[in-house]
Amino acid sequence: MAKDLHELLRTLRVWDPEVTELPPFDPSSAPDDPLSLFTRWFAQAVAAGEREPHTMTLSTSDGDGRPDARIVMLHGADAAGWSFATHATSGKGRQLAARPYAALTFYWPVLGRQVRVRGPVTSAPSEEAQADLHARSTGALAAALTGRQSDVLASAEELTAASEAAWEHARQNPTAKSPTWTLYRLRPDEAEFFQGDAARRHTRLRYRRTGDAWTRDRLWP
Repeated sequence: MAKDLHELLRTLRVWDPEVTELPPFDPSSAPDDPLSLFTRWFAQAVAAGEREPHTMTLSTSDGDGRPDARIVMLHGADAAGWSFATHATSGKGRQLAARPYAALTFYWPVLGRQVRVRGPVTSAPSEEAQADLHARSTGALAAALTGRQSDVLASAEELTAASEAAWEHARQNPTAKSPTWTLYRLRPDEAEFFQGDAARRHTRLRYRRTGDAWTRDRLWP
């Protein structure tokens, strides 16, 4: 077994044909708006067996403009934007308050596809955030009630005690509110769809918002 990082990296391959299908993608047949194409691609990723296709990388920047990124869950996508949720008091919540602009990246290796969207971010009304939270699992509510996301943790025992109390509260009060829980919506002004190709002639289609319409460009891979 390779132990050196660089040796291990050289043993890896992208888009192993035994587990990955690279479907054709004709940009000229793509719909006029990115949401329609995203919905189609998302459904195809689910049908192809992609595990957790709703996970995505959320990229933000802090007050000094330094980039940051982490994996979060997509909560929905519609005309209002692509939505995700977190505590307003968390690291990413504070960054979005300082710079309300972000990027989302989806990667579905089973189809060799990537989707990138970026644009301004706004907060949904509190009642929508709470309704979104209560539509999820008891564990999701318990985690939200535990709170203090991104704060320094003094000990594992402190986390255990707070989590157990939050789980009990969530079981007893399934509509309990988490005051800092916030539903964010990213309304893209740019979206890019990437389809991998075995000959490395990848297809990249970029949508850019122009008023209420979209313009499309094909990009060099």
